Formats: sequence, structure tokens, C-alpha cells
Amino acid sequence: MTRTDWTRAEIAALFDLPFEELMYQAQTVHRTHHAPSEVQLCTLLSIKTGGCPEDCGYCSQSASSDSGLKAAKLMDVDAVLADAAEAKAAGSQRFCMGAAWRNPKERDMPAIVAMVEGVRSMGMETCMTLGMLQPEQARQLAAAGLDYYNHNIDTSPENYGNVITTRTFQDRLDTLENVRSAGINVCCGGIVGMGETRADRVGFVHALATLPRHPESVPVNALVPVKGTPLGDMLAGTPMAQIDDIEFVRTVAVARITMPMSMVRLSAGRESMSEATQALCFMAGANSIFTGDKLLTTGNAGDSADAALFAKLGLTPMESAEPMRVAAE
Repeated sequence: MTRTDWTRAEIAALFDLPFEELMYQAQTVHRTHHAPSEVQLCTLLSIKTGGCPEDCGYCSQSASSDSGLKAAKLMDVDAVLADAAEAKAAGSQRFCMGAAWRNPKERDMPAIVAMVEGVRSMGMETCMTLGMLQPEQARQLAAAGLDYYNHNIDTSPENYGNVITTRTFQDRLDTLENVRSAGINVCCGGIVGMGETRADRVGFVHALATLPRHPESVPVNALVPVKGTPLGDMLAGTPMAQIDDIEFVRTVAVARITMPMSMVRLSAGRESMSEATQALCFMAGANSIFTGDKLLTTGNAGDSADAALFAKLGLTPMESAEPMRVAAE
């Protein structure tokens, strides 16, 4: 039975394990629940960029940042579906759509619903991240067939106020509960390398691993310091500007051990990681990536680089359903 009663002390002890022992445990858990050489390919599209009223310290899309990013309107439905078709042709299993909103307005919901229905009709999984959701909005998305909703907790509860002040950690949890109650799968992770401590990384994993039901998908991002954002400017040129590679791999491994059936996604920051670091992440239990040349507003490794790395490592794109979803059927 999957545990949801992890203690912080237990999680801290996992982080403290000798690296080889931690990797062995993570790989053992991974092979128990997942095909070891399969990695899920996902594509992320920004369907509404910039101008967000939230003050997330890492985000170039915040209206309070000075990143030079111009605010844009919600994309046309047909343009989104054209991008989705291109992603499917490139081998993506899931198409994720992100809007820089605090929360979606009612006037936007018909277009959002049409995007979900259109992408699903192509045979792809759908995921959206639109900010906070009210129960009725979650029900609308569920009725449209949305497979996943992404809403990251970002960091530990204790560190959250150092990153974001325009909403609380509890606001995040409330949206996750609204998504779960509507019957939509949860995609929830966070960002490391924001100047947080090891204890914060323990708290971050603990918050996810003790949810009543683990997220089906857990993205682990490495901060990409963007000039003009509070964290990007604060960390630029400092030793904290990039998390230590081994510490990042440890975080992935602990996420795998504590959330054994979740898909653990190697997300933002991957474009600056060496092939060796990415290989260690896959060994530690990461089995999902964003592919393509761009994430929401930052660069990504790209399809050709990923194909070359997969060939070198003997990895193949995942085609089967995720273990948590199969178990729930």
C-alpha cells in the first residue's frame, strides 16, 4: 500500500543516505512500478503569456517583474490545436497548456473548454495550468475531459512566503482539493535552487508525499534565474544561482521513493544540465520530460537533443498509461 504518512525525519534520513544507497533504493522502487527504460514525452505551450498579477519571485510572467516580457492575449483555439497536432507528430503523449493568470475568468472558460476537447480528440492527454480554480471551474474542466491540472506548491510551507506574497500555501492546497473533488488528476511539484535549504527541500517533498492522494505527476524544476525577476536578480552570480547537480538528483530520488507510483518529471532547468546529470535523474526515477525547444517562456533542450540523448541511454518514449491511473480504473 502506498504510504501518505511520511515524517519529515524519515524524508531527511533519505536525503542523508550515501548517494549509491539512495540511488539503489530509488531504482528499486522505480522498477517495481514503472518500465525502467520508458520516459513520457510532454509538450508545454503558453496559451496566454505575461501580465500575471501574482508576484512569484521566479517568474518572468509576473506583472511586477522587469523581465521585458510583453503581455499577450489568450491564444486562438485553432492556433493551440495546430501546436498540439505538431507536438503529437513529434511523439508527445501529453499536451500541457499554461496561462499567466491568478485565476481564469468566466469569459475565458468556453475557449479553454474548446482547447481541452480539441486536444483530447487527437488522442493526447490534456493538462492545464491556469492559476487558482473555483469548484465550479474545476467541474467545467472535468466535464470537458481534462486529464490533469497542474498547480505547483513551489517549495516548503515555511519558505513559501519568501517566494510569493500574493497568495498563500493554503490557497494552493485549496485548488488541489477542488481539482481532486472534480475527478481531475493532479500534477503538482515545485522548484529547487531558489536559495532554499536542505530542510526546505525535505519540507517540499513532505508536503507532496503526505497529501491524501499523491499527485499523479510530480514536476521537479531547477530554477532558471531570469533577469528582472526578484529571485533571478538576487541569485545572479552567486553560488546559489544553480543547485548542485548531486543535490538535485537526490531530490528526484527522494521524490521517487516517497511517491512510488507518481510520474516524476524532469522539468525546467534541464537545458543547462549535462547529459550525465540527466542520466542520473533518470536512474533516480525521473520518467517524464518536457520536450521541444521552449517551455512557457524559457529555453528547453529540444526534440533533436532529446532524441540523441534517448538513443545514447537506450530510452524509449512511453506509450502506456501511467501506473496511478491504471490502478484507479
